[in-house]
Amino acid sequence: MKKLQSLLIGILAIILILFFGARQLEKASGMAGADTLTIYNWGDYIDPDLLRKFEKESGYKVNYETFDSNEAMFTKIQQGGTAYDITIPSEYMIQKMMKEKMLLPIDHSKLKGLENIDERFLNLDFDPQNKYSIPYFWGTLGIIYNDKFVDEGQIQHWDDLWKPALKDNVMLIDGAREVLGLSLNSLGYSLNSKNNQELRKATDKLNKLTTNVKAIVADEIKMYMINEESAAAVTFSGEASEMLDGNEHLHYVIPSEGSNLWFDNIVIPKTAKNIKGSYEFINFMLRPENAAQNAEYIGYSTPNKAAKKLLPKEISSDKQFYPSDEVIKHLEVYEDLGAKYLGIYNDLFLEFKMYRK
Repeated sequence: MKKLQSLLIGILAIILILFFGARQLEKASGMAGADTLTIYNWGDYIDPDLLRKFEKESGYKVNYETFDSNEAMFTKIQQGGTAYDITIPSEYMIQKMMKEKMLLPIDHSKLKGLENIDERFLNLDFDPQNKYSIPYFWGTLGIIYNDKFVDEGQIQHWDDLWKPALKDNVMLIDGAREVLGLSLNSLGYSLNSKNNQELRKATDKLNKLTTNVKAIVADEIKMYMINEESAAAVTFSGEASEMLDGNEHLHYVIPSEGSNLWFDNIVIPKTAKNIKGSYEFINFMLRPENAAQNAEYIGYSTPNKAAKKLLPKEISSDKQFYPSDEVIKHLEVYEDLGAKYLGIYNDLFLEFKMYRK
């Protein structure tokens, strides 16, 4: 009898260990179910106070993870393991995720506040009728420069980066689409070009820029420019906003001949576990006061027209970050190039980086 009792106790202990182990594994992999909302976002891309506010209002515990590129986010979600309820990709990656059937369609009947979004940022080519995504932030790619090194107004175009006066004084963002794109635009070509001759010319022109390139980096650009370690850099508008706050001698320019207009939208991955919580979070971020708080904290441009009205005038009227329709019409959205041409862009960018050495 005692042996039987010992056996039963042993079995019960194993069951309990397995149960609690599974719970811990579930939490660690972001799949805690109905009580948890698991968000996968870019680094430093939401006001932490808003996450705490959402937790308090909704009763959900937020698991928040970050990524540093669309490609890294895509790969992790495709591989599975963590069931993200919300993620925030860029437009071309949304196209790719749609093609791969990795997203759940948005049920518009569950949305509250979509009318707050500026119509210019709805029903765009990468997601007609916003069937799979809801606007979060938007912005541009441009040039930031320091008037201690360059006279104000002397940098207005991509070609200005090739000026001999900028020898060893230009920083580039570490991205194939961005760098190949600026060279393509400087030649009058589309930044989504699939013309091999145009791509060759763009690469050849980039190779002539090497004497001016001080470094090819990512987030470090902010620190370098604020600390006046370079005269100019290629960066995104939101990053530029932070730099301007850190140094009064910096200026941001969107080249008039063309550049990238980008959009980051909220989507619900097909593997999401907390669908109800996903909609609650989307609706929370559609509220004007929350979107305005987020835009002021992050520095990127909000697509929420009601939120824009709540922003300080010096922010909402700043043409560097809320450019006119005239400027916007010369900008292009990155398209999903497909595996073949994405590989070509990456190879040409690598060639350029190796040429520098």
